Amino acid sequence: MSTSAKTTPTTVTDPTEFATYAINAKMTTEEKIHILAEMVRVRRFEEAAFEQYQKGKMGGFLHLYNGQESVAIGQISLLGQNDHIITAYRDHAHALGVGMNMNECMAELYGKITGCSKGKGGSMHFFDPEKNYWGGHGIVGGQTPLGAGLAFHLKINGQKGCCLCYLGDGAVNQGAFHEALNLAGLMDLPVIYVIENNGYSMGTSQVRSSAWKNCLAYRADGYDIVWDMINGWDIYEVRAKTQIAIDRAHNESRPTVIEVSTYRYHGHSVADANAKKYRSEDEIKRFECEFDPIKVWRDRLYTEGVLTEDRYKQIDKAAKEEAKASVLFADESAYPTVEDITKDVYWEVDNDTIAGRTGRHFFND
Repeated sequence: MSTSAKTTPTTVTDPTEFATYAINAKMTTEEKIHILAEMVRVRRFEEAAFEQYQKGKMGGFLHLYNGQESVAIGQISLLGQNDHIITAYRDHAHALGVGMNMNECMAELYGKITGCSKGKGGSMHFFDPEKNYWGGHGIVGGQTPLGAGLAFHLKINGQKGCCLCYLGDGAVNQGAFHEALNLAGLMDLPVIYVIENNGYSMGTSQVRSSAWKNCLAYRADGYDIVWDMINGWDIYEVRAKTQIAIDRAHNESRPTVIEVSTYRYHGHSVADANAKKYRSEDEIKRFECEFDPIKVWRDRLYTEGVLTEDRYKQIDKAAKEEAKASVLFADESAYPTVEDITKDVYWEVDNDTIAGRTGRHFFND
């Protein structure tokens, strides 16, 4: 077994290899540029959040997504009306990708009442059920059985859809994940488990934290679940291979495990004081220079002639202005009151149902 992290590609995938897949070949110029704009929005939001965290305006943890933008945005660009998303604590990109706005997300980081979780969730708990976005979960691997549950809901209700359930490379060792795989394989659930493998389980290299054969996704083979690996720096490959899994979920109601090679520029969280001790600065710089997903996709669009430098500058400027405005919005928003602590805990209580008034949710007298 190699002693180096397995996320390091030797080259960036040939842009023509997956560009000809039907799901990519039919993309319009504006759809391609929209994906770029969404990735830039994520990057500028994270940069603004990092700056405000350093100023002491946020409490708790802050898990940034810089360097991984192509994964969430590339996959979310494929989803339809009955497709759902649930993820772990590195959840900002997924939230913005499904259409949540920067104001509600930044305010949530501040713990303000105008936040998407009304200031009670913070960085790890962004939610928007109306957009089929179910969080944001702080318990490592805790979202994986919930992803199976969302897929089960789709199946028993006869809906043609799937659940994209994201987890990190460290979460593959949690028992809940294996229990979820067992259920997904046994019950034919339309769930897609996406392992965002950035090479480090918190602060421990994958080679020191996990035993594996071939790759982490190969563990799915033991549950008779199809698995695949994706180069996360290539939007075309991300979309092409993810679409195959979506079609399998939609048409066969079968699960898939996908391992996506990616990389994060910051530590596990902003509070990770050892981020440059368990990996070298040269490693970080190499990924930033050679494999930055925004640069890779931007340059491909330049090559294809669908993007100009002026258009890119406009996209970047708009994202920076939106992020700056979200900081102002969060600064000016109010904190929740003491009375708010008992609200938005149980739906039945907030809506004054019989179950909420009596405490009897499932049983008769």
